[in-house]
Amino acid sequence: MASPSRPVPANDAIDERARAKRKAQARAALMRQMVQWHWISAAICLIGMLLFSITGITLNHAGQIAGAPKTTNREAVMPAAPLSAVAAAEPRQGALPDAARDWLRGELKVRAPKDAAIEWSDGEAYVGLPRPGGDAFLTIDTATGDVAYERTDRGWISYLNDLHKGRNTGPVWSWFIDIFAVGTVVFCVTGLVLLQLHSRARKSTWPLIGLGLIAPVLLAVLFIHL
Repeated sequence: MASPSRPVPANDAIDERARAKRKAQARAALMRQMVQWHWISAAICLIGMLLFSITGITLNHAGQIAGAPKTTNREAVMPAAPLSAVAAAEPRQGALPDAARDWLRGELKVRAPKDAAIEWSDGEAYVGLPRPGGDAFLTIDTATGDVAYERTDRGWISYLNDLHKGRNTGPVWSWFIDIFAVGTVVFCVTGLVLLQLHSRARKSTWPLIGLGLIAPVLLAVLFIHL
């Protein structure tokens, strides 16, 4: 005959309940923290995620989306003072002088960045002005002062695609992409923690996460040839 089980001492029962209570409180605190980080990162990254998701589709089908490039040409004659500054830069292969940049902004409504480099060819200065969604350049004849500016716009879809790639967008947009990427990582990691916290009540959690991992791996292995 089995001996009767020994009753749990009252102090042990109290300690067990206290540990369970502390564990539940810690779990609740973790969940509150994850929820807070999750919704804050979601709010900050929402528009960025929409932008990068939509432009991911347009980039994936870039060959099927017809564009209508628009080219704009402007011409003028540069006065002696800024022209002399440009000519003086020729031996140094430097950037476009401030005097020339100011004149271009006032006369041709062209904003050249401070680091716009000059390429020289037989007394002619060529300045490339690449931009998201298009391209632009200007030439300056240091003998006559003739300035020719050409700008090509490829439309809003091309502009947004270049924002997605960070093409010719400058350092500030590059910083934004990095910060946005960190925020998206926070969003995903906190979402994963919340899924783990709720997984006991949602049995399909881990199979679905596994599917999200296995599906792209199988597609890459089976359909992408190295």
